[in-house]
Amino acid sequence: MATWNSRGLRGSTLEDLINRTNEKYLEGGLALIQKIPTPITPIQIDKQQRHITLAYFEQKSTVDYIGVVQGIPVCFDAKECAQDTFSLQNIHLHQVQFMENFEKQQGISFFLIYYTHRDQFYYLPFVHLKYFWDRAQEGGRKSFRYEELNPEYFLPKKHGVLVPYLDMMQKDLSDRPD
Repeated sequence: MATWNSRGLRGSTLEDLINRTNEKYLEGGLALIQKIPTPITPIQIDKQQRHITLAYFEQKSTVDYIGVVQGIPVCFDAKECAQDTFSLQNIHLHQVQFMENFEKQQGISFFLIYYTHRDQFYYLPFVHLKYFWDRAQEGGRKSFRYEELNPEYFLPKKHGVLVPYLDMMQKDLSDRPD
């Protein structure tokens, strides 16, 4: 049986917090955001316990969440970080390409990063991720540090909403050139 700290449960707490936030946003008529399941092909199934024991991923997943907020197409991915340095190895080229194409279609893309050791959520606008990504592709750092982040994009604690990313999404939209 998997333990709380097992590799298999990584991110499940963050995912649960985001899913509950999305339910709250839906109830309030603010947004419709859905978790995108990663397609798998089962290889072994324990028929007695009725669960998959071995499987492989059918294709690369793009993002964790996709939907619409007040008429604006939205996609984002959620990541956890246990230190002040976030390795770009946690983000894949196909994700960056998908988000870039999503933005070209007038959508908004971002990452939600949960700094577990600080108990802080950060909204990383796609344009900021792209800066770090391009820097790495040009031979620079293959990570970014907590200190490099724009402090205006840390999510505030908000009563009743576990991961209040809509406020930061509004800021992201207002910071974009016309």
